[in-house]
Amino acid sequence: MNVLVIGGGGREHAICWSLLKSPRIGKLYCAPGNAGIAQIAKCVDISATDIDNIVRFAEKNVDLVVVAPDNPLALGLVNELESAGIRAFGPRKEAAIIESSKVFAKELMTKYGIPTARYEVFTNSIEAKAYIRDKGTPAVIKADGLAFGKGVFVASNIGSADNAINLIMHEKKFGESGSRIIIEEFMTGPEVTVLAFTDGKTIVPMLSSQDYKRAYTGDLGANTGGMGAFCPSPYYSEEIADTCMEKIFRPTIDAMRIEGRMFKGVIYFGLMLTQQGPRVVEYNARFGDPETQPILSLLKTDLLDIFEAIVDERLDKIAIEWKYGSACCVVMASGGYPERFGKGYEITGLDQVPGDITVFHAGTARSEDSFVTNGGRVLGITATGNSLAIAAARAYVGVRFIDFYLAHYRSDIGHIIG
Repeated sequence: MNVLVIGGGGREHAICWSLLKSPRIGKLYCAPGNAGIAQIAKCVDISATDIDNIVRFAEKNVDLVVVAPDNPLALGLVNELESAGIRAFGPRKEAAIIESSKVFAKELMTKYGIPTARYEVFTNSIEAKAYIRDKGTPAVIKADGLAFGKGVFVASNIGSADNAINLIMHEKKFGESGSRIIIEEFMTGPEVTVLAFTDGKTIVPMLSSQDYKRAYTGDLGANTGGMGAFCPSPYYSEEIADTCMEKIFRPTIDAMRIEGRMFKGVIYFGLMLTQQGPRVVEYNARFGDPETQPILSLLKTDLLDIFEAIVDERLDKIAIEWKYGSACCVVMASGGYPERFGKGYEITGLDQVPGDITVFHAGTARSEDSFVTNGGRVLGITATGNSLAIAAARAYVGVRFIDFYLAHYRSDIGHIIG
């Protein structure tokens, strides 16, 4: 079977890496891909949001398209592929709105009694600032639309709240995604991510995970797309898993189907384990990045089989199995990320990383005979082990072999878990 994966980051490298294990895989393509993905798949020079050209390429070359990033899902790439008679993995546009509009997601949870933080929606900054002054801080301020994982601000005081509102609504840091904002109550407790496979009827959670959004060690600095992740989470007990299935996972999938927005693909549940029980922090409509890297490192079942079962709405007919142990991914980023950063710096040491450690490329390119940096998050160094401590230690062994100008990474991935 010939497969095209859409996207060009570490998540897509992990998906391609996992798909290649299938004995049924034929030609594997990735659009646009990156320098690391090019080592295992044929990269196609088409942007992930170039809907027309993706459809044209797929019609001639592949049997299945896997749409991984948020933007093409929100733009309706799956809809267009299916309209052209092409099998596609991922939610249609009307279901992907669960990520592309935080207001929609909050209203869905409110309507169907799915536990989440209390909130208000604003289109006027003056009213938003007045609300903050009335309710007080800390508070969580979110842009409504897609913002590359950076549209959430935790305001500890009135000044930082005002700055966040100005940044989103007046400076338009995230464009039209900030035309509406949500102000939420500040929740406390361990954060856990659960990705789940679903065909719109059956839902099968993957291993729980925890990711690290802040840029610097000790949970300092600005929010990023993610500086590392590990799985499974020690906080996510069987009892909590049962509660989440009963009160969050199943009700969400059922609600989307009832609303005429049947969700097929991977749904991401960002959870806060509060003293009152698990609550939803956010939904995503696809694999998370970098959570995908450690999670797929522990997947035993053929990923292509899972994707096809979801497309065909027969997920209940296959068993999804996982390897014993833990996995950890440490992101190596460009200096300055998540703000301004340079590109084109040579990456050294990749050929010296031990073979039992996997280096997933996120923002890389080729320059003559060398790999060079080509993004904010450059590499995801991923390892497995019988325990989290072993997996994290192995990942950092890999990090120590690699270098590029102004490289930075957190030194506490897997070490702090609260």
